[in-house]
Amino acid sequence: MADRRVQAAIDHWAPRFITMGVDYNDFVRTTGRIERWEDWLSAWSELADQHLERAREAEAAGRDRSAGEAYLHGALSLHFGKFVWVLDAAAHRAATERAIAALYRAHRYLDPGAERIEAALDGARLAGNLRRPPGVARPPVVLLIPGLDSTKEEFFHHENAFLDRGMATLSMDGPGQGESGFALPIRPDYEVAVAAMLDALGGRDDLDLERVGAVGVSLGGYYAPRAAAFEPRLKAIAGISGPYEFGEHWDELPPLTREAFVVKSGARDEAEGRERAAALSLRGIASEIAQPALFLTGGLDRIVPWQQTERAAREAPNGTFVLFEHGSHVCSNVPYLYRPLVADWMAEQLARAR
Repeated sequence: MADRRVQAAIDHWAPRFITMGVDYNDFVRTTGRIERWEDWLSAWSELADQHLERAREAEAAGRDRSAGEAYLHGALSLHFGKFVWVLDAAAHRAATERAIAALYRAHRYLDPGAERIEAALDGARLAGNLRRPPGVARPPVVLLIPGLDSTKEEFFHHENAFLDRGMATLSMDGPGQGESGFALPIRPDYEVAVAAMLDALGGRDDLDLERVGAVGVSLGGYYAPRAAAFEPRLKAIAGISGPYEFGEHWDELPPLTREAFVVKSGARDEAEGRERAAALSLRGIASEIAQPALFLTGGLDRIVPWQQTERAAREAPNGTFVLFEHGSHVCSNVPYLYRPLVADWMAEQLARAR
């Protein structure tokens, strides 16, 4: 029988894993043999090894598409293996680095035009993956902002919803996220990371930098609205299952989420983690968001109560709130509802910003 942390991970994030591209059968087989949380990362790493071996075999045979798909499965397995798993910093970092490498190999075959973007921040480095839609000379750009322990390696399928509608995507790792989190802890003023990434794109003639939007998921649903209040280069934003005040429901958060936040924020212990979580608040900030702002969540969200997301929408002058009553956190159990809605809405807003 699985221990409570394994079961909690399955209960909270099964739809998230599958919506982002983990094969359902892989999920069932892998989680079905894990009894201890300590073994979570190793089990997912073993699955990743199988996908990566298939990828190398396909490469050797000249089957580029199959190689790319297998590398993508490997990257996702590694990413979700260390998702909110913070028991061993060295193992977590190794899995992160392997996921990054696997996704770049996937890009080589699935989207050869994908480009790594780097930006400096506080003596460290932010990183992002830029993808451009084929056949569009100067597309608008959508920044995709991860949450607490999601990263740019999670977003390949999410990106496609925007690419298919003629928008470029820049999936980024900000402070406390992915490879950028190796040197930079979570910070409430995420607008500094957004500004740095936009500065890194400056001067390009293959992107329409007058039409830039941002979409954040989970804690990214706080980061994107927060950034919009301070960064006028963002013309529209969408926050999916984002908190209004992250620390307000600290005691009700899943223990795995609290553990991950403590580590990713650089806190010494849970008491300090609680204090740092309280600093992530849209109080007095949501009312300063001048851009069109879409706030979307699920009525069955067990991590961020839907009322938190609704409050941000209510205070934003141009806020729109959408609730899918049967949706889970980030509406991962209804991707066929939220993905096209957000992508269509963003395309329309950026078209008006021209």
